[in-house]
Amino acid sequence: MDKPFAITLDVGTSLANKTGSWRTTRPVYVDRLPPCNDACPAGENVQGWLFHAEAGDYEAAWRLLVRDNPMPAVMGRVCYHPCEGACNRGTIDAAVGINSVERFLGDLAIRRGWRLDAPAESTGKRVLVVGAGPSGLSAAYHLRRAGHAVKIVEAGPAAGGMMRFGIPKYRLPRDVLDTEIRRILDIGVEIELNRKVTDVRAEREAGGFDAAFLAVGAHIGKRAYIPAGAAARIVDAVSVLRGMEGEEKPMLGRRVVVYGGGNTAIDVARTAKRLGATEAIIVYRRTREKMPAHDFEVEEALQEGVLIKWLSTIKNVAGEATLTVEKMALDDKGYPQPTGEFETLEADSLVLALGQDVDLSLLDGVPGLVIRDGVVEVGPNMMTGHPGIFAGGDMVPSERTVTVAVGHGKQAARHIDAWLSGGEWRPPARHEIAKAENLNPWYYADAPKTVRPMLDALRRTSTFDEVQGGLDEGNALFEARRCLSCGNCFECDNCYGVCPDNAVIKLGEGRRYRFNLDYCKGCGICASECPCGAIRMEPERN
Repeated sequence: MDKPFAITLDVGTSLANKTGSWRTTRPVYVDRLPPCNDACPAGENVQGWLFHAEAGDYEAAWRLLVRDNPMPAVMGRVCYHPCEGACNRGTIDAAVGINSVERFLGDLAIRRGWRLDAPAESTGKRVLVVGAGPSGLSAAYHLRRAGHAVKIVEAGPAAGGMMRFGIPKYRLPRDVLDTEIRRILDIGVEIELNRKVTDVRAEREAGGFDAAFLAVGAHIGKRAYIPAGAAARIVDAVSVLRGMEGEEKPMLGRRVVVYGGGNTAIDVARTAKRLGATEAIIVYRRTREKMPAHDFEVEEALQEGVLIKWLSTIKNVAGEATLTVEKMALDDKGYPQPTGEFETLEADSLVLALGQDVDLSLLDGVPGLVIRDGVVEVGPNMMTGHPGIFAGGDMVPSERTVTVAVGHGKQAARHIDAWLSGGEWRPPARHEIAKAENLNPWYYADAPKTVRPMLDALRRTSTFDEVQGGLDEGNALFEARRCLSCGNCFECDNCYGVCPDNAVIKLGEGRRYRFNLDYCKGCGICASECPCGAIRMEPERN
Protein backbone atom coordinates (compact mmCIF):
# COMPACT_ATOMS: atom_id res chain seq x y z
CA MET A 1 0.00 0.00 0.00
CA ASP A 2 1.32 3.46 -0.94
CA LYS A 3 2.26 5.65 1.93
CA PRO A 4 0.14 8.77 2.47
CA PHE A 5 1.81 12.05 1.52
CA ALA A 6 1.61 15.48 3.06
CA ILE A 7 2.14 19.03 1.86
CA THR A 8 4.03 21.33 4.16
CA LEU A 9 3.72 25.08 3.71
CA ASP A 10 6.46 27.19 5.24
CA VAL A 11 4.72 30.35 6.38
CA GLY A 12 7.75 31.81 8.12
CA THR A 13 9.97 34.24 6.29
CA SER A 14 8.56 33.28 2.89
CA LEU A 15 5.39 35.33 3.47
CA ALA A 16 6.89 38.09 5.55
CA ASN A 17 7.50 40.52 2.65
CA LYS A 18 4.54 39.61 0.45
CA THR A 19 1.79 42.07 -0.36
CA GLY A 20 -1.69 40.68 0.11
CA SER A 21 -1.95 37.00 0.82
CA TRP A 22 0.48 35.60 -1.78
CA ARG A 23 2.04 38.10 -4.20
CA THR A 24 5.65 39.32 -4.43
CA THR A 25 5.40 40.10 -8.16
CA ARG A 26 2.52 41.15 -10.35
CA PRO A 27 1.90 40.56 -14.07
CA VAL A 28 1.89 43.54 -16.41
CA TYR A 29 0.90 43.57 -20.08
CA VAL A 30 3.66 45.14 -22.18
CA ASP A 31 4.37 45.98 -25.81
CA ARG A 32 7.89 45.08 -26.83
CA LEU A 33 9.56 46.20 -30.03
CA PRO A 34 9.61 43.41 -32.66
CA PRO A 35 13.17 42.84 -33.91
CA CYS A 36 11.98 43.07 -37.53
CA ASN A 37 10.67 46.59 -36.93
CA ASP A 38 13.89 47.50 -35.15
CA ALA A 39 16.06 46.26 -38.03
CA CYS A 40 14.14 47.93 -40.88
CA PRO A 41 16.14 50.90 -42.26
CA ALA A 42 12.93 52.35 -43.70
CA GLY A 43 11.27 52.25 -40.28
CA GLU A 44 8.34 50.11 -41.39
CA ASN A 45 5.86 48.74 -38.87
CA VAL A 46 6.54 45.25 -40.20
CA GLN A 47 4.64 43.36 -37.53
CA GLY A 48 1.70 45.74 -37.90
CA TRP A 49 1.18 45.20 -41.61
CA LEU A 50 1.87 41.46 -41.33
CA PHE A 51 -0.99 41.31 -38.79
CA HIS A 52 -3.42 42.67 -41.39
CA ALA A 53 -1.95 40.47 -44.12
CA GLU A 54 -2.38 37.27 -42.09
CA ALA A 55 -6.04 38.22 -41.57
CA GLY A 56 -6.42 38.50 -45.35
CA ASP A 57 -7.03 42.26 -45.23
CA TYR A 58 -4.41 43.07 -47.83
CA GLU A 59 -5.43 46.65 -48.52
CA ALA A 60 -5.22 47.52 -44.82
CA ALA A 61 -1.78 45.87 -44.76
CA TRP A 62 -0.65 47.86 -47.80
CA ARG A 63 -1.97 51.15 -46.43
CA LEU A 64 -0.15 50.65 -43.13
CA LEU A 65 3.02 49.73 -45.04
CA VAL A 66 2.95 52.82 -47.28
CA ARG A 67 2.70 55.14 -44.29
CA ASP A 68 6.44 54.54 -44.02
CA ASN A 69 7.50 53.37 -47.47
CA PRO A 70 5.66 54.40 -50.66
CA MET A 71 7.34 51.77 -52.87
CA PRO A 72 6.64 48.26 -51.49
CA ALA A 73 6.68 46.54 -54.90
CA VAL A 74 10.17 47.95 -55.52
CA MET A 75 11.33 47.18 -52.00
CA GLY A 76 9.99 43.64 -52.22
CA ARG A 77 12.49 43.12 -55.04
CA VAL A 78 15.62 45.07 -54.16
CA CYS A 79 15.73 45.27 -50.35
CA TYR A 80 18.32 43.02 -48.72
CA HIS A 81 15.78 42.38 -45.92
CA PRO A 82 17.78 42.91 -42.70
CA CYS A 83 14.40 42.42 -40.99
CA GLU A 84 14.61 38.72 -41.82
CA GLY A 85 18.10 38.49 -40.38
CA ALA A 86 16.69 39.75 -37.07
CA CYS A 87 13.49 37.67 -37.14
CA ASN A 88 13.01 35.50 -34.01
CA ARG A 89 11.35 32.83 -36.13
CA GLY A 90 14.84 31.98 -37.35
CA THR A 91 15.57 30.38 -33.98
CA ILE A 92 12.70 27.92 -34.57
CA ASP A 93 12.94 27.00 -38.26
CA ALA A 94 13.50 29.91 -40.66
CA ALA A 95 12.79 33.62 -40.67
CA VAL A 96 9.42 34.85 -41.89
CA GLY A 97 9.58 35.77 -45.59
CA ILE A 98 8.81 39.41 -44.86
CA ASN A 99 10.30 40.65 -48.12
CA SER A 100 8.22 38.25 -50.20
CA VAL A 101 4.98 39.29 -48.47
CA GLU A 102 5.90 42.95 -49.00
CA ARG A 103 6.34 42.27 -52.71
CA PHE A 104 3.01 40.45 -52.84
CA LEU A 105 1.25 43.46 -51.30
CA GLY A 106 3.04 45.88 -53.63
CA ASP A 107 2.17 43.86 -56.73
CA LEU A 108 -1.44 43.41 -55.58
CA ALA A 109 -1.77 47.18 -55.12
CA ILE A 110 -0.56 47.70 -58.70
CA ARG A 111 -3.00 45.14 -60.09
CA ARG A 112 -5.93 46.59 -58.15
CA GLY A 113 -5.02 50.22 -58.74
CA TRP A 114 -4.81 51.29 -55.11
CA ARG A 115 -3.83 54.94 -54.79
CA LEU A 116 -2.03 56.92 -52.14
CA ASP A 117 -3.99 59.42 -50.08
CA ALA A 118 -3.44 63.06 -51.01
CA PRO A 119 -3.08 65.63 -48.20
CA ALA A 120 -6.28 67.22 -46.96
CA GLU A 121 -4.78 70.66 -46.29
CA SER A 122 -1.91 72.82 -47.52
CA THR A 123 0.65 74.45 -45.22
CA GLY A 124 1.68 77.09 -47.76
CA LYS A 125 5.33 76.00 -47.47
CA ARG A 126 7.48 75.00 -50.46
CA VAL A 127 10.29 72.43 -50.35
CA LEU A 128 12.90 71.73 -53.02
CA VAL A 129 14.11 68.14 -53.44
CA VAL A 130 17.25 67.65 -55.55
CA GLY A 131 17.36 64.15 -57.00
CA ALA A 132 14.59 61.70 -57.85
CA GLY A 133 16.21 58.57 -56.47
CA PRO A 134 14.80 56.53 -53.56
CA SER A 135 15.70 59.11 -50.92
CA GLY A 136 14.36 62.08 -52.86
CA LEU A 137 11.13 60.32 -53.82
CA SER A 138 10.59 59.18 -50.23
CA ALA A 139 11.16 62.67 -48.84
CA ALA A 140 8.89 64.23 -51.45
CA TYR A 141 6.13 61.75 -50.63
CA HIS A 142 6.25 62.32 -46.88
CA LEU A 143 6.57 66.10 -47.23
CA ARG A 144 3.59 66.18 -49.57
CA ARG A 145 1.55 64.08 -47.16
CA ALA A 146 2.37 66.68 -44.50
CA GLY A 147 0.72 69.32 -46.71
CA HIS A 148 3.78 71.01 -48.19
CA ALA A 149 4.22 71.89 -51.87
CA VAL A 150 7.15 69.82 -53.18
CA LYS A 151 9.19 70.12 -56.35
CA ILE A 152 11.80 67.55 -57.39
CA VAL A 153 14.53 68.63 -59.79
CA GLU A 154 16.25 65.66 -61.45
CA ALA A 155 19.30 65.81 -63.72
CA GLY A 156 18.43 62.59 -65.54
CA PRO A 157 15.81 61.88 -68.21
CA ALA A 158 13.61 59.82 -65.84
CA ALA A 159 12.94 59.48 -62.13
CA GLY A 160 14.29 56.59 -60.09
CA GLY A 161 17.97 57.36 -59.65
CA MET A 162 20.08 54.27 -59.04
CA MET A 163 16.91 52.16 -58.92
CA ARG A 164 16.64 52.81 -62.66
CA PHE A 165 20.25 53.43 -63.68
CA GLY A 166 22.03 51.06 -61.31
CA ILE A 167 19.77 48.05 -60.74
CA PRO A 168 19.33 45.74 -63.76
CA LYS A 169 15.88 44.97 -65.15
CA TYR A 170 16.18 41.30 -64.24
CA ARG A 171 16.03 42.42 -60.60
CA LEU A 172 13.64 45.37 -60.97
CA PRO A 173 11.26 45.51 -63.95
CA ARG A 174 10.81 49.08 -65.10
CA ASP A 175 7.02 48.93 -65.30
CA VAL A 176 6.92 48.20 -61.56
CA LEU A 177 9.27 51.11 -60.83
CA ASP A 178 7.34 53.49 -63.10
CA THR A 179 4.00 52.64 -61.52
CA GLU A 180 5.15 53.28 -57.97
CA ILE A 181 6.86 56.55 -58.95
CA ARG A 182 3.72 57.70 -60.80
CA ARG A 183 1.66 57.00 -57.69
CA ILE A 184 3.88 59.39 -55.68
CA LEU A 185 3.61 62.11 -58.32
CA ASP A 186 -0.16 61.70 -58.47
CA ILE A 187 -0.61 63.05 -54.93
CA GLY A 188 0.70 66.41 -56.13
CA VAL A 189 4.48 66.15 -56.18
CA GLU A 190 5.93 68.25 -59.02
CA ILE A 191 8.98 67.00 -60.93
CA GLU A 192 11.30 68.59 -63.48
CA LEU A 193 13.58 66.25 -65.44
CA ASN A 194 16.73 66.80 -67.49
CA ARG A 195 17.96 69.72 -65.42
CA LYS A 196 20.97 69.65 -63.13
CA VAL A 197 20.98 71.91 -60.08
CA THR A 198 24.37 73.61 -60.08
CA ASP A 199 23.85 76.03 -57.18
CA VAL A 200 21.44 74.95 -54.46
CA ARG A 201 21.30 78.35 -52.77
CA ALA A 202 20.45 80.12 -56.03
CA GLU A 203 17.88 77.43 -56.87
CA ARG A 204 16.24 77.77 -53.49
CA GLU A 205 16.09 81.55 -53.71
CA ALA A 206 14.81 81.65 -57.31
CA GLY A 207 12.03 79.16 -56.57
CA GLY A 208 10.98 80.67 -53.27
CA PHE A 209 11.61 77.42 -51.42
CA ASP A 210 11.45 77.44 -47.64
CA ALA A 211 13.76 74.41 -47.34
CA ALA A 212 15.74 72.02 -49.51
CA PHE A 213 16.52 68.32 -49.29
CA LEU A 214 19.56 67.10 -51.20
CA ALA A 215 19.38 63.52 -52.42
CA VAL A 216 21.92 63.31 -55.24
CA GLY A 217 22.92 59.71 -55.87
CA ALA A 218 26.41 58.27 -56.22
CA HIS A 219 26.58 58.18 -60.01
CA ILE A 220 30.31 58.74 -60.53
CA GLY A 221 32.30 55.54 -60.83
CA LYS A 222 35.60 55.42 -58.94
CA ARG A 223 38.74 54.81 -60.95
CA ALA A 224 41.95 53.01 -60.11
CA TYR A 225 45.36 53.45 -61.66
CA ILE A 226 46.02 50.41 -63.83
CA PRO A 227 48.86 50.72 -66.36
CA ALA A 228 47.25 50.16 -69.74
CA GLY A 229 47.88 50.64 -73.42
CA ALA A 230 46.05 53.35 -75.33
CA ALA A 231 43.89 50.76 -77.10
CA ALA A 232 42.70 49.04 -73.91
CA ARG A 233 38.95 49.16 -73.37
CA ILE A 234 38.41 50.12 -69.73
CA VAL A 235 34.98 51.34 -68.62
CA ASP A 236 33.30 51.90 -65.25
CA ALA A 237 30.41 49.82 -63.97
CA VAL A 238 28.06 52.77 -63.43
CA SER A 239 28.37 53.76 -67.09
CA VAL A 240 27.64 50.20 -68.19
CA LEU A 241 24.51 49.89 -66.07
CA ARG A 242 23.35 53.36 -67.01
CA GLY A 243 23.87 52.53 -70.66
CA MET A 244 21.41 49.66 -70.34
CA GLU A 245 18.60 52.24 -70.17
CA GLY A 246 19.47 53.73 -73.56
CA GLU A 247 18.52 52.68 -77.06
CA GLU A 248 21.98 51.29 -77.80
CA LYS A 249 23.27 48.79 -75.25
CA PRO A 250 26.95 48.78 -74.16
CA MET A 251 29.32 46.80 -76.37
CA LEU A 252 31.40 44.75 -73.95
CA GLY A 253 32.45 41.90 -76.20
CA ARG A 254 32.59 38.15 -75.68
CA ARG A 255 35.16 38.15 -72.87
CA VAL A 256 34.47 40.56 -70.01
CA VAL A 257 36.47 41.01 -66.82
CA VAL A 258 34.95 42.91 -63.89
CA TYR A 259 37.24 44.31 -61.20
CA GLY A 260 35.57 44.63 -57.78
CA GLY A 261 33.61 42.68 -55.19
CA GLY A 262 30.40 44.56 -54.43
CA ASN A 263 26.84 44.08 -55.62
CA THR A 264 27.54 46.37 -58.57
CA ALA A 265 30.33 44.05 -59.74
CA ILE A 266 27.90 41.12 -59.56
CA ASP A 267 25.23 43.08 -61.46
CA VAL A 268 27.65 44.01 -64.26
CA ALA A 269 28.96 40.46 -64.65
CA ARG A 270 25.42 39.06 -64.82
CA THR A 271 24.45 41.79 -67.27
CA ALA A 272 27.44 40.94 -69.47
CA LYS A 273 26.26 37.33 -69.69
CA ARG A 274 22.84 38.51 -70.80
CA LEU A 275 24.44 40.73 -73.44
CA GLY A 276 26.05 37.66 -74.97
CA ALA A 277 29.42 37.37 -73.21
CA THR A 278 30.73 33.81 -73.27
CA GLU A 279 33.03 34.63 -70.36
CA ALA A 280 32.27 37.00 -67.49
CA ILE A 281 35.01 36.91 -64.85
CA ILE A 282 35.08 38.86 -61.60
CA VAL A 283 38.52 39.59 -60.17
CA TYR A 284 38.44 40.31 -56.45
CA ARG A 285 41.41 40.82 -54.15
CA ARG A 286 39.95 39.14 -51.04
CA THR A 287 38.10 35.92 -50.16
CA ARG A 288 34.42 35.15 -50.64
CA GLU A 289 33.81 35.58 -46.91
CA LYS A 290 35.07 39.17 -47.15
CA MET A 291 33.22 40.01 -50.35
CA PRO A 292 30.80 42.91 -49.74
CA ALA A 293 28.30 41.55 -52.28
CA HIS A 294 25.38 39.72 -50.70
CA ASP A 295 25.87 35.98 -50.67
CA PHE A 296 22.62 35.11 -52.43
CA GLU A 297 23.59 37.38 -55.33
CA VAL A 298 27.01 35.75 -55.55
CA GLU A 299 25.31 32.35 -55.62
CA GLU A 300 22.92 33.43 -58.39
CA ALA A 301 25.84 34.77 -60.43
CA LEU A 302 27.73 31.49 -60.08
CA GLN A 303 24.62 29.59 -61.19
CA GLU A 304 24.55 31.74 -64.32
CA GLY A 305 28.12 30.89 -65.24
CA VAL A 306 29.94 33.92 -63.88
CA LEU A 307 33.47 33.00 -62.78
CA ILE A 308 35.11 34.62 -59.76
CA LYS A 309 38.84 34.74 -59.17
CA TRP A 310 39.28 35.24 -55.44
CA LEU A 311 42.48 36.67 -53.94
CA SER A 312 43.50 38.27 -57.21
CA THR A 313 44.34 41.80 -58.35
CA ILE A 314 44.90 43.35 -61.78
CA LYS A 315 48.40 44.74 -62.32
CA ASN A 316 48.26 46.00 -65.90
CA VAL A 317 46.61 45.75 -69.30
CA ALA A 318 48.86 45.10 -72.28
CA GLY A 319 47.73 45.91 -75.80
CA GLU A 320 44.01 45.70 -76.36
CA ALA A 321 43.03 42.61 -74.48
CA THR A 322 45.68 41.02 -72.24
CA LEU A 323 45.32 41.51 -68.48
CA THR A 324 48.04 40.58 -66.01
CA VAL A 325 46.56 39.30 -62.75
CA GLU A 326 48.61 38.79 -59.60
CA LYS A 327 47.55 36.16 -57.09
CA MET A 328 47.27 37.24 -53.46
CA ALA A 329 47.69 35.33 -50.19
CA LEU A 330 46.40 36.10 -46.72
CA ASP A 331 48.95 37.07 -44.09
CA ASP A 332 48.73 36.04 -40.44
CA LYS A 333 46.27 38.92 -39.82
CA GLY A 334 43.99 37.89 -42.65
CA TYR A 335 44.98 40.68 -45.06
CA PRO A 336 45.74 39.91 -48.73
CA GLN A 337 49.37 40.32 -49.75
CA PRO A 338 50.99 40.06 -53.21
CA THR A 339 52.69 36.77 -53.99
CA GLY A 340 54.66 37.65 -57.14
CA GLU A 341 52.76 34.89 -58.95
CA PHE A 342 51.08 36.10 -62.14
CA GLU A 343 48.69 34.85 -64.78
CA THR A 344 47.17 36.43 -67.87
CA LEU A 345 43.54 36.82 -68.92
CA GLU A 346 42.28 37.70 -72.36
CA ALA A 347 39.42 40.20 -72.29
CA ASP A 348 37.57 42.39 -74.76
CA SER A 349 36.77 44.86 -71.99
CA LEU A 350 37.63 45.55 -68.36
CA VAL A 351 34.86 46.97 -66.19
CA LEU A 352 35.86 48.78 -62.99
CA ALA A 353 33.35 48.25 -60.16
CA LEU A 354 35.30 49.89 -57.35
CA GLY A 355 32.56 52.03 -55.81
CA GLN A 356 30.87 55.32 -56.61
CA ASP A 357 31.21 58.97 -55.65
CA VAL A 358 28.63 61.77 -55.39
CA ASP A 359 28.83 64.97 -57.44
CA LEU A 360 28.85 67.68 -54.76
CA SER A 361 29.46 70.62 -57.08
CA LEU A 362 25.99 72.07 -56.33
CA LEU A 363 27.30 72.83 -52.83
CA ASP A 364 30.19 75.01 -53.94
CA GLY A 365 30.23 78.23 -51.97
CA VAL A 366 27.51 77.23 -49.50
CA PRO A 367 28.68 78.45 -46.06
CA GLY A 368 28.58 76.21 -43.02
CA LEU A 369 28.81 72.87 -44.82
CA VAL A 370 31.28 70.22 -43.76
CA ILE A 371 32.31 67.73 -46.45
CA ARG A 372 34.41 64.80 -45.36
CA ASP A 373 35.45 61.72 -47.38
CA GLY A 374 33.22 62.75 -50.26
CA VAL A 375 29.97 63.07 -48.27
CA VAL A 376 28.16 65.83 -46.40
CA GLU A 377 28.09 65.88 -42.62
CA VAL A 378 24.58 66.30 -41.19
CA GLY A 379 23.26 66.69 -37.66
CA PRO A 380 20.81 64.40 -35.85
CA ASN A 381 18.00 66.28 -37.61
CA MET A 382 19.62 65.55 -41.00
CA MET A 383 20.27 69.26 -41.59
CA THR A 384 23.63 70.31 -42.99
CA GLY A 385 25.62 73.14 -41.47
CA HIS A 386 23.58 75.59 -43.55
CA PRO A 387 20.12 76.39 -42.13
CA GLY A 388 17.26 74.95 -44.16
CA ILE A 389 19.39 72.64 -46.30
CA PHE A 390 19.01 68.98 -45.41
CA ALA A 391 20.64 65.92 -47.00
CA GLY A 392 20.31 62.15 -47.07
CA GLY A 393 20.88 58.98 -49.05
CA ASP A 394 24.22 58.60 -50.82
CA MET A 395 25.16 62.19 -49.93
CA VAL A 396 25.65 61.46 -46.22
CA PRO A 397 27.72 58.89 -44.30
CA SER A 398 25.66 55.69 -44.41
CA GLU A 399 25.22 52.30 -45.99
CA ARG A 400 24.24 52.81 -49.62
CA THR A 401 21.11 50.76 -50.16
CA VAL A 402 17.66 51.62 -51.47
CA THR A 403 16.06 50.85 -48.12
CA VAL A 404 18.44 53.10 -46.17
CA ALA A 405 17.80 55.88 -48.69
CA VAL A 406 14.03 55.53 -48.32
CA GLY A 407 14.42 55.69 -44.55
CA HIS A 408 16.54 58.83 -44.84
CA GLY A 409 13.86 60.48 -46.95
CA LYS A 410 11.19 59.77 -44.35
CA GLN A 411 13.34 60.97 -41.45
CA ALA A 412 14.37 64.12 -43.28
CA ALA A 413 10.73 64.90 -44.14
CA ARG A 414 9.78 64.70 -40.47
CA HIS A 415 12.63 67.00 -39.46
CA ILE A 416 11.93 69.44 -42.30
CA ASP A 417 8.23 69.53 -41.42
CA ALA A 418 9.07 70.35 -37.79
CA TRP A 419 11.73 72.91 -38.77
CA LEU A 420 9.31 74.74 -41.08
CA SER A 421 6.92 75.26 -38.16
CA GLY A 422 9.71 76.37 -35.84
CA GLY A 423 9.73 73.14 -33.87
CA GLU A 424 11.83 70.01 -33.54
CA TRP A 425 10.83 66.45 -34.33
CA ARG A 426 11.86 63.89 -31.78
CA PRO A 427 11.36 60.17 -32.33
CA PRO A 428 9.03 58.49 -29.85
CA ALA A 429 10.48 56.46 -27.00
CA ARG A 430 11.46 52.96 -28.07
CA HIS A 431 10.20 49.89 -26.30
CA GLU A 432 12.58 47.14 -25.28
CA ILE A 433 13.24 44.64 -28.04
CA ALA A 434 11.34 41.36 -27.94
CA LYS A 435 14.04 38.70 -27.80
CA ALA A 436 13.72 35.03 -28.59
CA GLU A 437 13.98 34.13 -24.90
CA ASN A 438 10.79 36.12 -24.26
CA LEU A 439 8.79 33.73 -26.45
CA ASN A 440 7.30 30.27 -26.09
CA PRO A 441 8.11 28.53 -29.37
CA TRP A 442 6.18 25.38 -28.44
CA TYR A 443 3.00 27.32 -29.20
CA TYR A 444 3.86 27.67 -32.87
CA ALA A 445 3.58 24.76 -35.30
CA ASP A 446 6.44 23.90 -37.61
CA ALA A 447 5.97 25.85 -40.83
CA PRO A 448 8.86 25.84 -43.33
CA LYS A 449 9.55 29.12 -45.09
CA THR A 450 7.96 29.50 -48.51
CA VAL A 451 10.55 29.46 -51.29
CA ARG A 452 10.02 32.03 -54.02
CA PRO A 453 10.05 30.71 -57.60
CA MET A 454 13.15 31.35 -59.69
CA LEU A 455 13.56 31.60 -63.44
CA ASP A 456 15.53 28.66 -64.81
CA ALA A 457 19.25 29.30 -65.35
CA LEU A 458 19.09 28.91 -69.13
CA ARG A 459 16.56 31.69 -69.58
CA ARG A 460 18.32 33.84 -67.01
CA THR A 461 21.47 34.15 -69.14
CA SER A 462 19.65 34.83 -72.40
CA THR A 463 16.99 37.36 -71.36
CA PHE A 464 16.45 40.25 -68.96
CA ASP A 465 13.27 38.64 -67.64
CA GLU A 466 12.82 38.96 -63.88
CA VAL A 467 14.83 36.25 -62.13
CA GLN A 468 12.90 35.94 -58.88
CA GLY A 469 9.14 35.45 -58.92
CA GLY A 470 6.56 36.47 -56.37
CA LEU A 471 4.19 34.54 -54.11
CA ASP A 472 0.60 33.82 -54.97
CA GLU A 473 -2.13 34.69 -52.45
CA GLY A 474 -2.13 31.28 -50.79
CA ASN A 475 1.61 31.30 -50.21
CA ALA A 476 1.64 34.94 -49.10
CA LEU A 477 -1.13 34.27 -46.58
CA PHE A 478 0.74 31.22 -45.26
CA GLU A 479 3.97 33.20 -44.98
CA ALA A 480 2.31 36.10 -43.15
CA ARG A 481 0.81 33.66 -40.68
CA ARG A 482 4.28 32.41 -39.77
CA CYS A 483 4.80 35.69 -37.89
CA LEU A 484 5.18 35.15 -34.13
CA SER A 485 3.87 38.62 -33.18
CA CYS A 486 6.99 39.03 -31.03
CA GLY A 487 6.37 41.13 -27.94
CA ASN A 488 2.82 42.20 -28.76
CA CYS A 489 -0.44 40.59 -27.65
CA PHE A 490 -2.52 39.10 -30.45
CA GLU A 491 -5.39 37.96 -28.17
CA CYS A 492 -4.75 34.23 -28.27
CA ASP A 493 -6.56 33.76 -24.90
CA ASN A 494 -3.64 31.78 -23.50
CA CYS A 495 -3.33 33.92 -20.36
CA TYR A 496 -7.09 33.80 -19.93
CA GLY A 497 -7.12 30.02 -20.18
CA VAL A 498 -4.17 29.17 -17.92
CA CYS A 499 -4.85 31.56 -15.01
CA PRO A 500 -5.78 29.38 -11.99
CA ASP A 501 -7.43 32.31 -10.21
CA ASN A 502 -9.64 33.73 -12.99
CA ALA A 503 -7.74 36.99 -12.64
CA VAL A 504 -7.59 37.71 -16.38
CA ILE A 505 -10.48 39.74 -17.78
CA LYS A 506 -11.20 39.86 -21.53
CA LEU A 507 -12.00 43.37 -22.72
CA GLY A 508 -13.39 42.49 -26.13
CA GLU A 509 -11.98 42.13 -29.63
CA GLY A 510 -9.11 44.49 -30.28
CA ARG A 511 -8.92 45.68 -26.66
CA ARG A 512 -6.89 42.80 -25.23
CA TYR A 513 -7.11 42.02 -21.46
CA ARG A 514 -6.52 43.37 -17.99
CA PHE A 515 -5.62 41.75 -14.67
CA ASN A 516 -7.91 41.77 -11.66
CA LEU A 517 -5.22 42.08 -9.01
CA ASP A 518 -7.71 41.34 -6.22
CA TYR A 519 -7.63 37.73 -7.42
CA CYS A 520 -4.09 37.46 -8.82
CA LYS A 521 -1.61 35.63 -6.58
CA GLY A 522 1.43 36.46 -8.72
CA CYS A 523 2.16 32.86 -9.71
CA GLY A 524 3.52 34.00 -13.10
CA ILE A 525 1.94 31.21 -15.14
CA CYS A 526 0.40 33.77 -17.50
CA ALA A 527 3.82 35.27 -18.26
CA SER A 528 5.57 31.94 -18.68
CA GLU A 529 2.83 30.65 -21.01
CA CYS A 530 2.37 33.81 -23.12
CA PRO A 531 3.51 32.73 -26.60
CA CYS A 532 4.64 36.18 -27.76
CA GLY A 533 6.24 37.55 -24.57
CA ALA A 534 3.67 40.29 -23.97
CA ILE A 535 3.49 39.82 -20.17
CA ARG A 536 6.21 40.77 -17.73
CA MET A 537 6.37 40.00 -14.01
CA GLU A 538 7.31 43.10 -12.04
CA PRO A 539 8.15 43.44 -8.32
CA GLU A 540 5.09 44.13 -6.22
CA ARG A 541 4.73 47.73 -5.10
CA ASN A 542 4.52 48.00 -1.31
